[in-house]
This record gives sequence, structure tokens and C-alpha cells, in this order.
Amino acid sequence: MASRADNIASNLNLGNFAKATELRQRIWFTIGALIVFRFLSFVPLPGVNPLILSELYDQTRGGALDLLNAFSGGSLERMSLIALGVMPYITASIVVQMTSALHPALSALKKEGASGRQKLNQYTRYGAVFLCAIQGYFLALGLETYAAQSGLQAVVDPGYLFRIGAVVSLVGGTMFLLWLGEQITSRGIGNGISLIIMAGIVSAFPGFAINLFEGGRTDAIAPVVIIGFIVMVVVLILGISFFERAQRRLPIQYPKRATQRGMMQAERSHLPLKINTAGVIPPIFASSLLLAPLTISQFAGTSADPESAFGSAIVTLNLYLAHGKPLYMALYAIGIIFFCFFYTAVVFNPEETADNLKKNGGFVPGIRPGKRTADYLEYVLTRITVVGAAYLTVVCVVPEYMIAQTGLRLSLGGTSLLIVVNVTVDTIAQVQSHLLAHQYGDLIKKAKLKGRMR
Repeated sequence: MASRADNIASNLNLGNFAKATELRQRIWFTIGALIVFRFLSFVPLPGVNPLILSELYDQTRGGALDLLNAFSGGSLERMSLIALGVMPYITASIVVQMTSALHPALSALKKEGASGRQKLNQYTRYGAVFLCAIQGYFLALGLETYAAQSGLQAVVDPGYLFRIGAVVSLVGGTMFLLWLGEQITSRGIGNGISLIIMAGIVSAFPGFAINLFEGGRTDAIAPVVIIGFIVMVVVLILGISFFERAQRRLPIQYPKRATQRGMMQAERSHLPLKINTAGVIPPIFASSLLLAPLTISQFAGTSADPESAFGSAIVTLNLYLAHGKPLYMALYAIGIIFFCFFYTAVVFNPEETADNLKKNGGFVPGIRPGKRTADYLEYVLTRITVVGAAYLTVVCVVPEYMIAQTGLRLSLGGTSLLIVVNVTVDTIAQVQSHLLAHQYGDLIKKAKLKGRMR
């Protein structure tokens, strides 16, 4: 049986796609949905002049806007219907998850199964609509005010009618992206929300490469910086691939059981604990929590009087929290470390795992089943999470700080590469699982056919 499984795994190549009809349909559906996402990023908000938006964005470039623009695939730069992307939903999901961990009523909902998760998801959507409406209003207000101050009339007819239309359009665009992500998850391949974020980041790669090499051609960027940037990207991809596949395997032993020959044999297995259990969630959560208030403050600062106390405070806040500044990087690193431990505690419950092992007769050698096993699992998981948090912090913070210090106007950093590599690896793993299931299905059909012929 093992050799047959090895043969099937070795035959997972592109030639098997011709037979896997369902898999091909899922892949084509995913590609079509991502194409729809890219088309939407070029549809401007009603009431804005798309010809002036690019020049206006160049004047407001920097800070949180660059990172948000990268995550939305350039939608913010073009002020499209999906300018806010899925970040309001992610921020709302953070709030709901943290509240459900502290509030007894919401914590009870999590234990109700599918119905409880559905209700929590509904609360998350309500929160996403609320956050999207607030961010959309300040974005429209800042667009009006800054356009008037700079002399670039990007808004055709400023006023409350434009602001209401912008808020409704942005809320509708974000909600449509969430629906599109759910369709990809259920009818396509991979996690829909993650693929939408990755598609937005990947769409900006050609622009990054053009700006980088154009800067080298015009001597605006030193050749050493370009070579160093390329080496950094390669090292990051290799490092991310290594750490994302790294595991701590805890040995698990089961009681001796009688075999077919009447011999007693103890079964040995292992419990795999990933070094980075939380995946790409910590940097996405940390960046979304920073981007939500920074987007509001940056656009609110354009409409506030800089000589007033409020306007001066907003300008100072935006100055110190600009992308690449030490305070921004420190808050970003703290957010990543916090969400590493928080999300790991959400997805892995040592007490539940210990109870399942005890019910199945399994135990960790040298550790008593029950509470001792739960304490040991928590101890090991904490040590692993420290390593995972340090790895994520270095990958996400150090490259972006170096890019900011060199003066490169590139949003491609460790966070973007981490998301792209993780989502790509997860999607490929799902494709291989579908291919493997398809080949096992073929083997079962052939075995049934031979049985009938006999």
C-alpha cells in the first residue's frame, strides 16, 4: 500500500490535469474570479476624474497609503470601487476574534459549531461595513479637500452627495470582494481572501521591477543597491520556504495491539507542530490594524487646519507613523508578535489535543496522559511560537526598514513576499491533494471493475 501511494505521489505532474476535470474547472473558476477582481480595480468611483487621480496620488504617496495600495493591487491609487480592498473585513475579524476570546457570550457561540461560526461571521460582516463606511467617508473628504488645496480638481462635484455615493460604492465594492472570495474558497482552489490579497500584490511586481531597473539605468539607484535588493528577495524566498515547512515532531506512542499474525506490536506516530503555526495571519492582522486608523488620519489630516491643535496633532502622528519610520516599525513588530501568540492559542488547544490522545490511548513517552500532557504541549508550543514570532518579525520588519532607509519607493518587502510564498505553497498543496484524490478514485474504480470481471 505504501509503495502504491509513493507511485501515485510521484505521478503528480501536469499531465494528470487532462484527466482531472473537476480540478481544471476549479482552477479556471479561480482564474476567472481573479480576473474580475483585477477589472474592478480599474473602475473609478463615481464622481472622480481618473486622469487627475494619478498625479494627486503621487503628491500624497507615502506612509500607510503605499502598503494599502499594494494590498489592493493599485486600487487606491486609481481610487476604484475596491480601493479599500478586504482590509476592513480583516480588521473586523480581528476585533470579533479577540472579543470572542474574552466575552463569555461570544465564546459560547464558538462552541456551537457551524451555526455559531455563521453568527460570528455575520457580526464580522457588520463590523466590516461599519469600518468601510468610516474609512470611505474620510477618504472622500480628504480627496475633496486635498484636491482643492493642490489645485487638482479630482472630484467633479464635491459635496455630501459625492461623499454618500463614495461611501456606498466603497462598501459595495468591499462586500463584493468578500463574496468573490467565498466563491473562490467553495468553488475554486485555495483560500479566496488570501488569493485576492496575493493577486493584488503580484499585480504590482512588474511595476516594482520597472521602477527598480529604470532607476539603475538613470543612475537614480546605485547598482549595488539593485544587486542587494535582488539578493535579499532570493534569500527571503528561500528562508520563508524553509521556515514554513519546518516542524517540531513530538513522538506519540499507542498501546500494543495484536497483529494478523498474533504478535503484539506498539504503534508509533508523531504530532507535527509547525514552527509558524499562525501562518500569514499575524502580519496581515498587524498591518490591517495599523492601516485602518492611519488611512483615516492621513486623509483627515488633509482636511484639517494645520495651524489648529487637532490639525497639528494629526500631522505629527502621520509624520511619526509613516511607513518605514521607527515608531511604525516598532508597532508593527509588536503587533506581529502579539498576533503570533494570540492566533496560535486560537487554532491549537493543548487541553483538547491531550484529551483526544488520551481517548485514543496515545501518550507522549515519559509524560503522563491528561493534564501533564496538556502542560507539556503548551510548554513546547510556547517555545516554538517564540521562534516563529522572531522569524516573522525579522522577515516582515527588517527588509521593509532597509528599503525605506535606502529611499526606494517600492512596496515590495518581506510582508508581501511572505504572503505570496505562503498562499502559493498552500494553493499548490490543495492542487496536489485534488490530484491525489482523483488518482485514488481511479484506482478504486479499476479495482471494482476487476472484481466484477472475476
